[in-house]
This record gives sequence, C-alpha cells and structure tokens, in this order.
Amino acid sequence: MNIRRATADDLQQVYSIYMHEEVVPYLGYDPMPLAQFEPIFRQLLASEIFDVCEADGQVLGFCKAIRHEGRSHHSALVGPLAVRPDSRGKGIARLLMQNVIATLKARGVSRIELTAERDNPRAIAFYEKLGFKHEGILRKAYKRATDAHYTDECLMALLLEDHG
Repeated sequence: MNIRRATADDLQQVYSIYMHEEVVPYLGYDPMPLAQFEPIFRQLLASEIFDVCEADGQVLGFCKAIRHEGRSHHSALVGPLAVRPDSRGKGIARLLMQNVIATLKARGVSRIELTAERDNPRAIAFYEKLGFKHEGILRKAYKRATDAHYTDECLMALLLEDHG
C-alpha cells in the first residue's frame, strides 16, 4: 500500500467509495450520479491535501485536509476520510491519518480539527485512539435526505504539541 496525491484519474474509484451505501451516510453529500459528483471531485483535487491510499492500482481510501487562513493559520480541518468497506480493518484509515498528521505538522500546523457524526461511534472511537479530544457538539448540524431528523456532529481536535 502507498499513499499519494489524488489525480483526475482517480475520479471513478473515489466516486465508488464515496457513494457506497456504507460510506455515503457519513460524507456530507447524499447519493448522486457521477456527473453531479465531478465538480465535488474537482474541489477535492484542488484542496491543499487530497491523498489516496492505493494497492495494485486500486484506491482503497482517501483523505482531505485544508489549512485555515488568517489567525487560524496554525489549524487545519481534516475530512472527508473514507475507506472502501471491503478494505476496512487493514489499517488504511490509520495510515491515511498518520500521513496527513505528519504532513500538516511538517507544514507548521499545530491544531487539527475534524467533525464526526454523533451516530458514527466507530469513527469517533477511531479518532479518539489517534489522540483527538472532544471539544463540543454541533447540534443539528447534519441532515441526510433519508432522515426525518437532523444529526449532531462531534467537534474533535488534536493539538500536535501534545502528540508524539
């Protein structure tokens, strides 16, 4: 497995992960056709960091990060992070996150933020294992088209001076 910067050639594979029924509920967009996803993918590619983890030409997961501007320039926001469901449990998410943390730290970032849906305990536990701390709840921050209710998001952050 290796991590590299995503390219335009990754569109189809990133789309298939993003829109997988086990992944799409947690990535900020409702299911959509590929043509509608293409502008979103172009925005991902334009991000400061949009990396994929691949093996044998197959994209197994991806992670995006952007640095804040102005007085928050020491901070970055991570997400989305996703792994192909058939590749879970192989350390891909951890590898992607370790890579993005190291990259951001090398660029002078000392605070990394992310949000995770409150109804995604697997993600929350994963981020906690990486050292992220809960900083608050964004109430009714997220609504899936298939849900009648809004979902809260957990705001989490990692302070790099506290991290190995």
